[in-house]
Amino acid sequence: MITVRQMRYFDALATTLHFGRAAELAHVSQPALSAQIIEMEDNLGMKLVERSRGNTLLTRKGEAVLKHVRIVLAELDRLEQTVRRSDGLLGGLLRLGIIPTVAPYLVPRLVPHLRQAHPGIEIELKEAVTDRLVAELTEARLDLVIAALPIDNEAIATRPLFRDRFFMAMADNDSAVLVSPLAESDVDADRLLLLEEGHCLRDQALAVCGAAGKRSLVNFGATSMATLLQMVSHDMGMTLIPEIAVATETQRNAIRIVPFAEPQPAREIGLAWRRGIIEAAETDAIADAVVSCVDAHGLEP
Repeated sequence: MITVRQMRYFDALATTLHFGRAAELAHVSQPALSAQIIEMEDNLGMKLVERSRGNTLLTRKGEAVLKHVRIVLAELDRLEQTVRRSDGLLGGLLRLGIIPTVAPYLVPRLVPHLRQAHPGIEIELKEAVTDRLVAELTEARLDLVIAALPIDNEAIATRPLFRDRFFMAMADNDSAVLVSPLAESDVDADRLLLLEEGHCLRDQALAVCGAAGKRSLVNFGATSMATLLQMVSHDMGMTLIPEIAVATETQRNAIRIVPFAEPQPAREIGLAWRRGIIEAAETDAIADAVVSCVDAHGLEP
């Protein structure tokens, strides 16, 4: 008989198609994960995975098994959530995903706020790009996600939380003269530094600055907002910065902030969850907590 542990390990492997990354995702050693996958194959009497040097693929039978495994795991998660809700509002484990351009500026306020308001809460945080968070949300690995809207997925419900305006960040000693407020056409696309592929803020920056066709941008990809602004502070270029990051990053880095002319470009940050799973009272409580925490940044609800 296969076990829940084996199903979760197999799900992790199917998600990553890499034994090492699957082990990290499942928080176990690679040999332990591999042994459980082999035992699952033995119990089912079939090969689920094709193993070769540098390449891991599911077999056709593995693909078929995966569909059933994910249904079972989703139902188990629903059962766990039902039990947690019986403990009262936010009285158990909350698995919360947040995009990297929001998490560093929101989490230090949000987590203490939630713990004070709901003493029984246990918070498990995941920071990742939107596509990864949405995938884990639909696979019942996360309960709620805070990300930029819209999220185009019929299985996911969303609600807006706050409007996060964009500004241009440049080095204090940058010799370029930018008129304030800044017109989007005034931005030198060749000096625009961007987050790496996969970050929604990269696409938003390209859209705001009308620079999607600039090949030179491909060579400038940072893995985090902090890295990007370090590059800016050393006069390597300029970048788009969301309002939620301004107060923190202007203290850390020698940068100056230039606002855009009206209508100011902005993104809408919202809350996302699987339809029919989370009660309205819970999403209301999280939304209220987020909004109260971002008020310190002066952001618009």
